[in-house]
Amino acid sequence: MEEPPARRPGAVGCWRCFWEFWNYETPKVIVVKNRNLGIMYRGVQLLILLYFIWYVFIIQKGYQESETGPESSVLTKVKGVTRSPSKVWDVEEYVKPAEGGSVFSILTRVEVTRSQTLETCPESLEVPHAACSSDSDCVAGEMDMLGNGERTGRCVPYYSGPGKSCEVTAWCPVEDGGTVSESLGKMAAQFTILIKNNIHFPRFGFSKGNVKGEKKGYLKGCTFNETTDLYCPIFRLGTIVEQAGENFTALAEQGGVIGVIINWNCNLDLPDSACNPSYSFRRLDPKRIQVSSGYNYRFAKYYNCNGTNMRSLIKAYGIRIDVIVHGQAGKFSLIPTIVNLATALTSVGVDRAPAPGGRGNACTTQASSPANPKGPGQL
Repeated sequence: MEEPPARRPGAVGCWRCFWEFWNYETPKVIVVKNRNLGIMYRGVQLLILLYFIWYVFIIQKGYQESETGPESSVLTKVKGVTRSPSKVWDVEEYVKPAEGGSVFSILTRVEVTRSQTLETCPESLEVPHAACSSDSDCVAGEMDMLGNGERTGRCVPYYSGPGKSCEVTAWCPVEDGGTVSESLGKMAAQFTILIKNNIHFPRFGFSKGNVKGEKKGYLKGCTFNETTDLYCPIFRLGTIVEQAGENFTALAEQGGVIGVIINWNCNLDLPDSACNPSYSFRRLDPKRIQVSSGYNYRFAKYYNCNGTNMRSLIKAYGIRIDVIVHGQAGKFSLIPTIVNLATALTSVGVDRAPAPGGRGNACTTQASSPANPKGPGQL
């Protein structure tokens, strides 16, 4: 009589895994009667509980649904006049660009090269390889990307002094050939800047602005004060620079970038009046790094004189203002409340009742053990 074929070891292993998958396991509670360990255990539980109550729910408002990065619009307007040695400057001349956006600059010093015309003249000695001793040092038609024009191939005397430089076809005289420096900083610190800001949190359908129009003409006679005029966003330029921790005279000389940071931190479980803007000011360009500190740019004003096209080249030093808006809003929601509450309870742990005869200060620990032990003496 034939014996039944033996089962393959792999098949037996698969069946065993299949049936053991349906086994039920439950933790076994062991009561450790040790007062020191119990105190340590309850202390850790207390710290975890305090963390969730104080930090998660009170500080972080873990019971709220939140939204960061509101939609924002910024409109600015500068007012004031000042004078340099040669002229009076108004807003239309010293504010660039003139659109009234969130980034603009206010001129505080200019270096003007007047009456430039398209002709030939010596290249600036600040341009690399512009100095020469003979015509052979100057290649006709060559253009240096850091220079001012196209070289003619001639070596000519410089504007002043004994030196020579290569002649170029350019707007002449070049910048350092006849530049006059003028300061606008005498009254610039008194310039006023109106910064209108409106924000919107689309998730909650909440909008608010930093201007209150309670009285007609209110903005014409107020300046910002955090206590009495929070909703009058009119700032003096000197105050902004001072609040950023800078010296206005030094900043006006070399220029710089100041950030005006508006922060909206809104708890929408409270009335709308509790959602208010807060302002801070900070210098953004690295003033300790001489190569990259300061702020300047160039522009030109063109005109025609007796049929000749001419221009005035202006190298402008100024204070650039960057208005930066941050914000976050929160409102009670059941889902984050349940999630954080469940996390807190899981982290603390819910103990079973102590075994009969156990002491109230005993510390309970859990060990994973099958419901049906395989043999005596096993936990």
